[in-house]
Amino acid sequence: MADVVFELLHLELVSRLRGDGGAGAGEPERGKCISTLEGMGFRAGQGLIERFTKESPSFKDELDVMKFICKEFWTNLFRKQIDNLRTNHQGTYVLQDNRFRLLTPISNGKQYLEEAPKFLAFTCGLLRGALSNLGIDSAVTAEVSALPACKFHIVIQAS
Repeated sequence: MADVVFELLHLELVSRLRGDGGAGAGEPERGKCISTLEGMGFRAGQGLIERFTKESPSFKDELDVMKFICKEFWTNLFRKQIDNLRTNHQGTYVLQDNRFRLLTPISNGKQYLEEAPKFLAFTCGLLRGALSNLGIDSAVTAEVSALPACKFHIVIQAS
């Protein structure tokens, strides 16, 4: 039940913000919508990671944190683990979800590919907020080539 409520809330957030910067809107309005969703996700990610790590042992390194994000954090949010984690061992990680739950409502046609960034902005913020609260500054972007699969690119910022 909570899964459905989260999905509906996410759809409503995207819909409301898209109403201000939807089809036919200029690039500044579209960017504002995505930025707002990412900011909301950032704050939610900060709070959620506190809750999810309350009883966890401390992490050894960056890779240990990313494994936690892929297994525990993702499972708590989306009821499944990330399908694939890749790294270049130089601060770049790619998390692949082959059936991302928040993209399934728009996954019926290629015409929705251009709408995908709005549906991924909140999750990019969730990841960035969670990592920030664990002491890792990062930039998170998402890539979609075929719905509902997506990849989240995380680049760790040098401190």
